Amino acid sequence: MKEAMFWQKLEEKRVKCTLCPRRCVIPEGKTGFCNVRKNHEGKLVTLVYGKAIAMHADPIEKKPLFHFAPGTKCLSFSTVGCNLDCAYCQNWEISHPERITGEDVEPEEIVERAKSLGLPGIAYTYTEPTIFFEYAYDTMRLAKKEKLYNVWVSNGYISPEPLRKISRHLDAINVDIKGDSGFYRKICRVPDRRPILEALKLYKEEGVHIETTTLLVPGYNDSEKDVKEIVSWIKENLGPDTPVHFSRFFPDFRMRDVPPTPVESLERAWRIASSLGMRWVYIGNVPGHEKENTFCPGCGKLMVKRDGYAVKILAEKCECGEKLLLKGRKWMKR
Repeated sequence: MKEAMFWQKLEEKRVKCTLCPRRCVIPEGKTGFCNVRKNHEGKLVTLVYGKAIAMHADPIEKKPLFHFAPGTKCLSFSTVGCNLDCAYCQNWEISHPERITGEDVEPEEIVERAKSLGLPGIAYTYTEPTIFFEYAYDTMRLAKKEKLYNVWVSNGYISPEPLRKISRHLDAINVDIKGDSGFYRKICRVPDRRPILEALKLYKEEGVHIETTTLLVPGYNDSEKDVKEIVSWIKENLGPDTPVHFSRFFPDFRMRDVPPTPVESLERAWRIASSLGMRWVYIGNVPGHEKENTFCPGCGKLMVKRDGYAVKILAEKCECGEKLLLKGRKWMKR
């Protein structure tokens, strides 16, 4: 166990965790909603520091991040636990496990593994990196010293103070915008989505490269109204250059009776986002779909070709004058 960051001591040996907007008040011997931060003798401790449950070398496009260091691979890892409870979670075995498990891997070892594999960066993913904040933070500081990039795949449910602290070492993030507040309450057990939207604005303010993903669940968040509301918010608050991914739902966890998203729904979302002025829009979880590629927002010419996770940049500047949004160039092979 390691003492956690971002907590307050209360009366009667209770503590309040301030890492995420849940602000869990935790009695002695109990854990918060995420099940990995515990009140141990009047102190908040993290139970997952140095406990990696998954670790793989993944293409950056798998996150998905299409406009940050494209074509590179990163060492991806996580611990168990999550501060949401999404009914369709694809990683539910590790996001809500019955007990704490994982391989003992210190931050120094993670950075060394990335270097030994010749990988230019590290991704904090699979579950929610916010809940293993201390582990991620120590790893990220070491990674930066070794000139590696750091990227998060996140639900965005984090408090402002830890967000600003982590952003000093964070290069890019993909954040889910799942739906309206009703969707978050019903499907994810989040009382209010506003802290997530505020977090996105703060990441932008801190200079972190942002891409968003919306998993379209049939009958829940895939209507024209739903898509327009999400896209309009992104355009107004994050800007039209923000890459937007619409991803296909497949039945899982507690939503096995819901059918997969029709491809037509994803294509409609793509058209809506493009018509509202978003310049970089994608369809995900549909292998081989042409909207996995990057097209010039000015004239529609193909700029980046994707075949699975193989990436070929055809033009960084289109003949019509439009430039490809491309961050993280220094980590790309030349």
